[in-house]
Amino acid sequence: MKNTNEKKFFERLEEVFIGAPVEGASGYINLMRIKSHYFKSVMEPHLRQETESVLNSFPDFREELFDKLYTFFRRYFTEGGSIGFVFTPYHQSIYEQVYTNEHDVVLFWKTARLYYVKTDHLFQSMTVEVDGFRFHFDASQLEHKRANEKRELFYTFREHRPEHDVIIFTVHYPEKGRQTRIDTIRLAIRDGLGLNRYTAAVPSAETLQKAFRLFERQSKLDYFLCKDARGFLREQFDLWMWQYLLGRPGEAPPVGWTETRLKQLQALKHIAYRVIDFIAAFEDELVNIWNKPKFVLNSHYVMTLDRIARQPGGMEILQQILSHPGMPGQLQEWRDLGMVDDRFQPGHIWQENLIDGRHLHPRYQYLPVDTRYFPDLELHVVALFENLDEALDGWLIRSENYQALHTLLPKWQGKLKAIYIDPPYNTGVDEFLYVDSFKHSSWLTMMENRLAVAKSLLAGDGIIFISIGDLNPQEGESYRLQMLASSIFPKRFGNLIWRKRGG
Repeated sequence: MKNTNEKKFFERLEEVFIGAPVEGASGYINLMRIKSHYFKSVMEPHLRQETESVLNSFPDFREELFDKLYTFFRRYFTEGGSIGFVFTPYHQSIYEQVYTNEHDVVLFWKTARLYYVKTDHLFQSMTVEVDGFRFHFDASQLEHKRANEKRELFYTFREHRPEHDVIIFTVHYPEKGRQTRIDTIRLAIRDGLGLNRYTAAVPSAETLQKAFRLFERQSKLDYFLCKDARGFLREQFDLWMWQYLLGRPGEAPPVGWTETRLKQLQALKHIAYRVIDFIAAFEDELVNIWNKPKFVLNSHYVMTLDRIARQPGGMEILQQILSHPGMPGQLQEWRDLGMVDDRFQPGHIWQENLIDGRHLHPRYQYLPVDTRYFPDLELHVVALFENLDEALDGWLIRSENYQALHTLLPKWQGKLKAIYIDPPYNTGVDEFLYVDSFKHSSWLTMMENRLAVAKSLLAGDGIIFISIGDLNPQEGESYRLQMLASSIFPKRFGNLIWRKRGG
């Protein structure tokens, strides 16, 4: 068949460049849709035009050209479309190398040149049959996780389709920790089937649990971005070409290269580099977005009453705060934190106890005011301070930590005296509120990405503390982390052992 390899190459290039299709909604999926449009409208037309131009001189080289391009590029893309070492059959002889005279073999060579983005399931809608019941799980509206928080899937019975005798579930991630209630689902199925409460033809709790577990067994992927896609892929292609020209290790080199053959290989390299340029152009944009300081979605301030009262006009602002409709919410927060008792109720009695004339009651002067309860007064509170940065003595940021570090970097670079971090220990058991089962190389890449930025934030005499479990080397990450940290920070002072129980 004519152009078999050409057709296969462009089809497979689209697959590996974009990654496996995934249903649902997220920023990542939106990027993949843009990536698909980029391939169809920019990358593929230009590559076809360039290959036709090159092949005018070597028409008989067409099938081999596309076969070799396909064979090379399929090695370096994961199922999710990330660039890296995936299928590298000669890694024992090529990639276990000393990269410089000062550093030994790279500890996690497969992912060392990547940015770790997240680990997530590649959920697709699917139908399963369990204990004589057919279930279909609709994942088309599933909004995927933004980071590595641990979130359980939430299943909702939608309908029963009698023509196919299938029970339809909608799958999504719930808000505020809601959990699937099997008894509620069974009642909904019974009502959907039009059965009475005594009918046995409703899936048992065990059957539903089996069906849910089957759906959740779908592929789990690590998503990465390549720090230097152009440099990485060109380096790998040059190694591949070098092997092809000189022979694989342990084999005699080919003989009898002709001028025409060498020109064909030069054409192959030209097209391969053009493919790499198109891939790298998009990947570089994603890297720039990933590393760009992020916009703040919202920000609020927490200030003690005495700090507000000390500013000119502060007492007037306090009076507005105390009579504000948001004050009951602030009061409840104080009660929840144990700062005030139940005598503090909305109304003038507790206000009189709090403010005596023009002065704060000494007992309550350090109560914190959170401006999120008083959005219309927030700017007035901030305006009381001539130099807000000096007045603030702490920042609390809720964010994916890599994004938070990059957002802080312009302001705090080289200024921090101490950093304490408590990363996932990678125990392999997801029993916490966050993911704690990574591949060792993925975990190390995640840590390297963040420690490298943390180093930029530290002052010259700054110090970083890392909490990590001292577990079995086959399970934990303590000894791997020590090697990684030693490659990033100039000095290491050793381990501090803290006693968890007993005071």
